[in-house]
Amino acid sequence: MDNTVNIYKTSLDGLIIEDPVQSFFDYCKKREAVRVKRESGEAYPWTDDPILQKGRFLNVFREDDKVSKSIIKFAEPAKEDLPLLIQALFFGRWCNRDSTIDKLSLDDLADPEALKEKLLGLEQWENFTAYPVEDSYWGDKLYNRIDASTNKFFEKKEELVKLVLNSSKSVITATENINKQFKMANNFPIFMALIDIAWFREDVIPITTDVPTGIGAEPYLDRLQKFLNLNNHQDVGTKMIELQKKFWPEAKREFYPIDIEYQSCECRKYFSYVNGTKKFEGKNLFTI
Repeated sequence: MDNTVNIYKTSLDGLIIEDPVQSFFDYCKKREAVRVKRESGEAYPWTDDPILQKGRFLNVFREDDKVSKSIIKFAEPAKEDLPLLIQALFFGRWCNRDSTIDKLSLDDLADPEALKEKLLGLEQWENFTAYPVEDSYWGDKLYNRIDASTNKFFEKKEELVKLVLNSSKSVITATENINKQFKMANNFPIFMALIDIAWFREDVIPITTDVPTGIGAEPYLDRLQKFLNLNNHQDVGTKMIELQKKFWPEAKREFYPIDIEYQSCECRKYFSYVNGTKKFEGKNLFTI
C-alpha cells in the first residue's frame, strides 16, 4: 500500500510492549473468551478487562463476525458460478453492512439500477466505520461507492475473474492486479473481497495464501517483525502460525495468514487504547 497515508502509523509510538508475540496471543484468547461467553447467553461484561469491556473489537476468527456471516450466507449459492461469486463478494465488502446484505439475494445483483434504487431507499445502506471505501476507476471511468457496488461489479465481473485467475492463486498478486484498474489509495476492500473467495473456492484462492498488510495492522506487524527478527510481514504470518501451537494450542482452529493480519489490526486497536492514542468515544465505544 505504498500510496496510502497510514493514519494509524504512529498509534503505538512510545508504547513499550515487551513481548508482542505473547501479547498477541493473550489478546486473542481474551477476545475469543468474550465471544464464547456472549454467545452462550452470559450477561455483560463477559470479561474483567476494562478495554475489552468498553472498546469495539472484531472477533478473532473472521467467520464469527456479523458481516462475514451475512456475506457467507448471501454468496454461498453462487459458489459454482465464479463471476457471480466474485460480484457478490465485492458487493459484500463494498457494502459491508449486515442489515443491508440480509435484505438482499443474488437476484438483486442482476439489475444494477433496481439494486441502486433499493439501496438508496434504506436509511443507511453502507458501513462507514469499519474501513474506508473510496471511489475507484475502471479505465477512465470513476465510480463512487454505490455505483461500483451496483454497476461496476455487474459490468466487469468477467474481467475481474480473469484478473483473479491470472494471479497464481495469490491474494497479494490479485489485489495488485485489480488495483491497477481500480487505482485506490487504500486497497484494503479489494483484499477483503478476494480473501473471502477462499471460503467457497480454495481452487481459486487457498485460505493459506499470504496476504497484503492493511493500514490498521501495519503498526503491530512492525512490532512483531522487529521482535522476531524477520524480513517482512508475510514471514511474520508464517512464524505466528507456527507459534500458535505453543501459545494457543487449544484454539478452535489453526490460524491462517489472514488471521494474523486481522488480529494484528485488532491488537493495534487494543494497544492504542493503552497508549492513549485511541479514545472510548463515538464508533469506538461498545454498546449493548
